[in-house]
Amino acid sequence: MNVNQSAPPVPPYGQPQPVYPGYHQSSYGGQPGSTAPPNTYGVYNGPVPGYQQTPPPGVSRAPPSSGVPPASTAQVPCGQGAYGQFGQGDVQNGPSSTVQMQRLPGSQPFGSAPLAPVVSQPAVLQPYGPPPTSAQVTAQLAGMQISGSVTPAPPPSGLGYGPPTSLAPASGSFPNAGLYGSCPQGQAPPLSQAQGHSGAQPPQRSAPQQASSFTPQASGGPRMPSMTGPLLPGQSFGGPPVNQPNHVSSPPPPQAPHPGTQMAGPPGPPPSMHSSQQQGYQLQQNGSFGPARGPQPNYGSPYPGAPAFGSQPGPPQSLPPKRLDPDAIPSPIQVIEDDRNNRGSEPFVTGVRGQVPPLVTTNFLVKDQGNASPRYIRCTSYNIPCTSDMAKQAQVPLAAVIKPLARLPPEEASPYLVDHGESGPLRCNRCKAYMCPFMQFVEGGRRFQCCFCSCINDVPPQYFQHLDHTGKRVDAYDRPELSLGSYEFLATVDYCKNNKFPSPPAFIFMIDVSYNAIRSGLVRLLCEELKSLLDFLPREGGAEESAIRVGFVTYNKVLHFYNVKSSLAQPQMMVVSDVADMFVPLLDGFLVNVNESRAVIISLLDQIPEMFADTRETETVFAPVIQAGMEALKAAECAGKLFIFHTSLPIAEAPGKLKNRDDRKLINTDKEKTLFQPQTGAYQALAKECVAQGCCVDLFLFPNQYVDVATLSVVPQLTGGSVYKYTCFQVENDQERFMSDLRRDVEKVVGFDAVMRVRTSTGIRAVDFFGAFYMSNTTDVELAGLDGEKTVTVEFKHDDRLNEESGAILQCALLYTSCAGQRRLRIHNLALNCCTQLADLYRNCETDTLINYMAKFAYRGVLNSPVKTVRDTLITQCAQILACYRKNCASPSSAGQLILPECMKLLPVYLNCVLKSDVLQPGAEVTTDDRAYVRQLVTSMDVAETNVFFYPRLLPLTKSPIESTTEPPAIRASEERLSNGDIYLLENGLNLFIWVGAGVQQGVVQSLFSVSSFSQITSGLSILPVLDNPLSKKVRGLIDSLRAQRSRYMKLIVVKQEDKLEMLFKHFLVEDKSLSGGASYVDFLCHMHKEIRQLLS
Repeated sequence: MNVNQSAPPVPPYGQPQPVYPGYHQSSYGGQPGSTAPPNTYGVYNGPVPGYQQTPPPGVSRAPPSSGVPPASTAQVPCGQGAYGQFGQGDVQNGPSSTVQMQRLPGSQPFGSAPLAPVVSQPAVLQPYGPPPTSAQVTAQLAGMQISGSVTPAPPPSGLGYGPPTSLAPASGSFPNAGLYGSCPQGQAPPLSQAQGHSGAQPPQRSAPQQASSFTPQASGGPRMPSMTGPLLPGQSFGGPPVNQPNHVSSPPPPQAPHPGTQMAGPPGPPPSMHSSQQQGYQLQQNGSFGPARGPQPNYGSPYPGAPAFGSQPGPPQSLPPKRLDPDAIPSPIQVIEDDRNNRGSEPFVTGVRGQVPPLVTTNFLVKDQGNASPRYIRCTSYNIPCTSDMAKQAQVPLAAVIKPLARLPPEEASPYLVDHGESGPLRCNRCKAYMCPFMQFVEGGRRFQCCFCSCINDVPPQYFQHLDHTGKRVDAYDRPELSLGSYEFLATVDYCKNNKFPSPPAFIFMIDVSYNAIRSGLVRLLCEELKSLLDFLPREGGAEESAIRVGFVTYNKVLHFYNVKSSLAQPQMMVVSDVADMFVPLLDGFLVNVNESRAVIISLLDQIPEMFADTRETETVFAPVIQAGMEALKAAECAGKLFIFHTSLPIAEAPGKLKNRDDRKLINTDKEKTLFQPQTGAYQALAKECVAQGCCVDLFLFPNQYVDVATLSVVPQLTGGSVYKYTCFQVENDQERFMSDLRRDVEKVVGFDAVMRVRTSTGIRAVDFFGAFYMSNTTDVELAGLDGEKTVTVEFKHDDRLNEESGAILQCALLYTSCAGQRRLRIHNLALNCCTQLADLYRNCETDTLINYMAKFAYRGVLNSPVKTVRDTLITQCAQILACYRKNCASPSSAGQLILPECMKLLPVYLNCVLKSDVLQPGAEVTTDDRAYVRQLVTSMDVAETNVFFYPRLLPLTKSPIESTTEPPAIRASEERLSNGDIYLLENGLNLFIWVGAGVQQGVVQSLFSVSSFSQITSGLSILPVLDNPLSKKVRGLIDSLRAQRSRYMKLIVVKQEDKLEMLFKHFLVEDKSLSGGASYVDFLCHMHKEIRQLLS
């Protein structure tokens, strides 16, 4: 049965409602839907449709809904490398939040009071039929109107945040699993370090969905199939009056629901006190809680263990009290599916101000018509409050996640490069903003008014052009800077360091040759791979060869530089043993062109593994290595990147020497924050020098034990580089992942020596920045290197009142040196709407971007505040956002109902995933290094990456027909969704698991694993056998396509049901209660409801 079908037929309810201007009404009718067993708690009102804004002419826009967050990852000892590699961490700028919130004590379970239905309020209102009979109205249970959709998920077990009960300790119990690394021999292979998203494209949001209204029956009567759940005992439909800013003035019939989840129907007498014993009604799948739909979109039959929803209503079954049915609460899978169906087919045209783009999980094409593509900029809201008071009241953070060099799909054109010659790009004389489509030309085209500061500027004679009858320049469509949201300018010499055009950048490979690196086979593997990799250095456009020069250094306690000049017959080594006063012993012959010196380079790479084969040196240095690379770039007067391959804690006597300070006893104490802070300030000072030189650092770590990632990652983090981590590296298990990551890292296009500034129109300004970069002042983001996967997140605050008519404009300008040594400016412009009604704000939010911002805010907060304070702050802010919506935008309804805005109906489930992540709530098996690694990784993730990282994708491999070429539809991340007769694939951008049920058919096992029975499958297997049958080809093809979408290689781990590795896999089933005490989705929703009610009372 298809879960996307409309809700079941429902008795019409109430009288005609006022309609929002610009919306058509359609009458209620509905196709048959399936019903699910009733739920004792009435409806938890599901998702709330966000308010729809009147669509701009020619553009129909659906209520925004959010995508699915990625799941947090658990960790296990040195067994699997789950988070093997992440992007860079972030730099903190600006104060951390001080908001505190009250929460239940850890031991108290969530959901201690029964909940009424969750409702999500529709943005589009429907007319209602004749009034219901008095029996139907009496003792209203919560009827709701919803326009989002919810997909069922069976209830996870367990309540509350408390400590795990009677669970075997995780560490030590899975010899093979280690979330963040791979295992030693005899253990199962490590988890792969996953990759960030590159290719996942956002879905387009659908046209406004129709709301459905349900009339619940009086508490004692038999249940009608179309009913939604009951209110809490003793609760009537009261509620604070709601201002309904968007209504047309028309008679005051029952208040028109605001977008969000809401109750439909007039207030009735409170239900009798025993009503809590009556059967409740499920939430409706499409956003309100009503008759539930089948288990997952696109799946025929329910999984064993899940309620079987047929098209006929079955007799009500009673559930234990105080239990909310997971099938009745908003489903990320359903929201993503709906957005794909509604917005995936049409291109997203950026010509209209303030349009909310499709979700990041939808594949869609972008047509740039004046605003930057959502691939470059995504905002938490596309309609921002006109005043700071309104923004404070709503508590919705105003932020933009900017990915200035984002890679585009082949069907979309890269930004045009505009060359204005020696005069350079045209700018405003006062605020220095660059020419863009929002500038107004006046006085016949002789002057222009800046859209950011309103200054009137003269147009230079060579740029002059006449205006047409509408006041537009007649050449507007011939000039990218007057018609497109994103474009590039060729920079003049004034934009270059020391007024001198830059030289092409250089890459320096710096290889640890200590005992651990040689013994593991890393050095031999790396030298072999570099021979072929040097042919894939990034190049500009159609250039035949790359302009990038390369150099080589090896090190342990001392550094070895190599002269690979093309005129030499053999490479020459020079040793620098005075690591306290680092210098570069040669200039000529250190940085060379690959093609000219190929024979000497190949000879060097052959010799390195042999030269150090018998080394007994176990100690290493680290800071002097970075210092040496930076000095070499400085001597060559160019920017560049250091690729450092490092294995152990740098304990040798040298600057930047570290000690082992790992201490698990600090977890959950006020000193826990020190675990995330660097040991010494030496690395920050070194990073500052690197940024000044344009020296970016990418670090590949191969630790067998604690290496203090929090300190070693400081320089990569502040220079815009990346950190990759391969715990317990073994060539046979980790070769493919390391090689793939290295290849991608070397080949990717990078902008060097970059400076980014974000300008805004009057009324708001950028106040805080998150990401992998350095800031020496409050406005300029400095990046020694910036690639197409890194984002910079910017928060805005009001400094004046905004105007609804003129809206707000952002301009991101990035000055950088290309791989060919060309100085360029990349400009992205985005215009947003401004509103005086809170309903308009809530109708135009983007939950995925909001979660991306909140995760980065929290992950920075742990540097300065206890983790508990950070968690409480997040919960408080979320409760305030939802309480403000309930108080000011939702129609009056019983306090027992949870009402969510349609665009934010997934905020609770995604926020719970962030709260349960390893950084904020680590399990016993998660190491300090793993937490520091993930923390810095998330800081520069884009929205698509955080989405799948916090809420992983779970795909059934054996449910769809083998001949189907499309990706199987995902299901919710909960153990109750798994059937022991099937095989599932789970990915979160860093890890890839295949879970095999114990009851899988023998033929399927044979086709996929080439063994005859379940018991013969090797647990922890990391490579599927290449077999010539349709199932094997389909699964391997799916794995390849998932890996291609992510920025890091995801290593596969095969997990068998009931095997010890299964605990690692279950860590990613984020709707369930976690071993580390994290709440299940159902329990967290109950907890959020309680918090909201406290705020409202």
